[in-house]
Amino acid sequence: MTAVDGLARVDLAIEGMTCASCVARVEKRLGRVDGVTATVNLATERASALVPADLDVAALVAEVEKAGYGARVLHDDRDASGDSDSGGEQAGEARDGRRLVPRMLVSAALSVPIILIAMIEPLHFPGWEWVSLVLATPVVLWGGWPFHRSAAVNLRHGATSMDTLVSLGTLAAYTWSLVVLLLGAGGHVYFEVAAVVTTFLLLGRYAEARSRRRAGEALRGLAQASAREVSLLDESGSERRIPVALLSAGDRFVVRPGERIAADGEVVEGEAAVDASAMTGESVPVEVAVGDDVTAGTVAAGGMLVVRAERVGADTRVARLAALVEQAQLGKTRAQRSADRVSSVFVPIVIGLAALTFVIWWLVTGDAASAVSPAVAVLIVACPCALGLATPTALLVGTGRAAQRGILISGPEALERAGRIDTVVFDKTGTLTTGRMTVARSVVVPGESVDDVLRLAAAAERGSEHPLGRAIAEAAPSEAVVAGFRAVAGFGVTAIVDGREVVVARAGDDLPVVLAEAVARIRADGATAVAVSVDGAPVAVLAVSDPLRPDAVDAIARVRALGAEPVVLSGDHEATVRATVAGLGEVRALGGVAPEGKAAEIARLQADGRTVAMVGDGVNDAAALATADLGIALGSGSDIAIEAGDLTLLRPEPSLVADALRLSRRMLAVIRGNLFWAFAYNVAALPIAALGLLDPMIAGAAMAFSSVFVVLNSLRLRRF
Repeated sequence: MTAVDGLARVDLAIEGMTCASCVARVEKRLGRVDGVTATVNLATERASALVPADLDVAALVAEVEKAGYGARVLHDDRDASGDSDSGGEQAGEARDGRRLVPRMLVSAALSVPIILIAMIEPLHFPGWEWVSLVLATPVVLWGGWPFHRSAAVNLRHGATSMDTLVSLGTLAAYTWSLVVLLLGAGGHVYFEVAAVVTTFLLLGRYAEARSRRRAGEALRGLAQASAREVSLLDESGSERRIPVALLSAGDRFVVRPGERIAADGEVVEGEAAVDASAMTGESVPVEVAVGDDVTAGTVAAGGMLVVRAERVGADTRVARLAALVEQAQLGKTRAQRSADRVSSVFVPIVIGLAALTFVIWWLVTGDAASAVSPAVAVLIVACPCALGLATPTALLVGTGRAAQRGILISGPEALERAGRIDTVVFDKTGTLTTGRMTVARSVVVPGESVDDVLRLAAAAERGSEHPLGRAIAEAAPSEAVVAGFRAVAGFGVTAIVDGREVVVARAGDDLPVVLAEAVARIRADGATAVAVSVDGAPVAVLAVSDPLRPDAVDAIARVRALGAEPVVLSGDHEATVRATVAGLGEVRALGGVAPEGKAAEIARLQADGRTVAMVGDGVNDAAALATADLGIALGSGSDIAIEAGDLTLLRPEPSLVADALRLSRRMLAVIRGNLFWAFAYNVAALPIAALGLLDPMIAGAAMAFSSVFVVLNSLRLRRF
């Protein structure tokens, strides 16, 4: 249970749901508890509820059980490996699938001779109806037991579900045929209908369960991308292996080549290449050394590290991301919520329609036997399971695939907003640029050496904390002796380097012609000009800039290709911003914009009728991210920015923005397609069945295929 502002989020595993009607019933039951708002997902068989922090969760379980379903609380106290109840759920899903196999195989084996005997006239030997009865009985009663049991449980609680329709349809066909046979009335028997429909539905249920397990593989991979044991380093320097769950913040642990890093932390010893593909989808290893941050779930290669743990267990980034992905998959689009409302009253209406169909056919034909087939077809063809799977299956596949690609989607609301985006606003510093100042070029007066000047300037800036100073210090690391270091705010630094007086400061007007011309060119290019003086004489000008990320041009081009207008906002000087983005093509750029000004500019765009996405990475972008219709945060940025965003890019690559928008639109299109075909199927099939134009066996096969179609259509997202 996670508590925030007097409310807590409780996750429940729900057992026994089979369709959208079940989902609506469980949500309605949970909503009866005071202060509780719940969302139920058929594909994951989970419920997520916001409840008062002081509520006894046993009350939630009791309400679900009153609705005729099983429930258990899923605790969010993940261990340090990032595992939660997902492993148990996966095993449970696998067991459920395996349990269907013998029923499905036996039912299929018995149904084949039943249908051959019924459909091929020469096989109508004396007593063939009794043989059909013997073969059909285990299929209907044992093979169909999961449907009958579920229907009985729901009936005991005064409820109906998809299984109610299946049970009523198959038992009606079987019972009618049995009565006709026992009474010797000579009417038509429907044993083949009862048997084949049961077999088709078992096959569909098995395929559905198997596909749902495949759909959740990406999420399970993210949640399980962690170590199980860790080599703890004690104060004496000796190591001992302990379970990751026993690791605490502040502990030091050893990571050898090929081992997963057990916690988020800082490298205190060693160097290594780190494979972060499980987290970011990026296949190229990142070199880390002392002082660098590392993330749980990544793999060390080519070196040994000693890491000081900073975040462990549920606080690690991989655990938080897995939890966010799970939460996103529990959401629903507006269209799915409408489908749930329809399905909650759908089953009783269908039962009434089936009864009416039977009565009308009986009255019209005068033959009750002729009325059985269309009534059974109505019951079978109307099962609304496809409606319940339409959104959650697409979300399950799509969000898992997005996580693999380095994109974290917060939920279906973000998808709906992403589908309407026509303007994408980029922050400049740290988003389109690297956020790291570097010395781009150096210009020296005749007679001076670039290397010598850089060495002196870097040594003088060694003690500076200013971003410009750090960039110069890193340009030419030097072991020169430095004395008399002094930093002057708004000016620069002075120091004695190897006995020479060195001044590194913002370029002024009193410079030699060659340097003055260089300053003009540097500023025109959007970089900062820094002058270096040695022993009182100006000798060089350094161009210090924050370069564009390698994929910045591609990012802008791909956003434009999606039909959205790119806009750049920055707090930097207007001329600097324009010069920086000059290579991005035709893009509107605004400079000198304060953090609150970014939010105001987005609000102005929205007032003009634009649907705006904001892409940022810093604390100063949080207000703009929250104001935008869709906030897209770079995962390399601040936690505040990530919390404010609706989508998070796990890699600092702005080109992922277009991927995120495209995938969001694709997911939304798949969801809408699923819902359309699920609705269209029921709307088209019901009158055909009622008119007696649809054989019950074909109805059963079509109903089973409708659910499988929804799952298969959603699985196409795995190829994105």
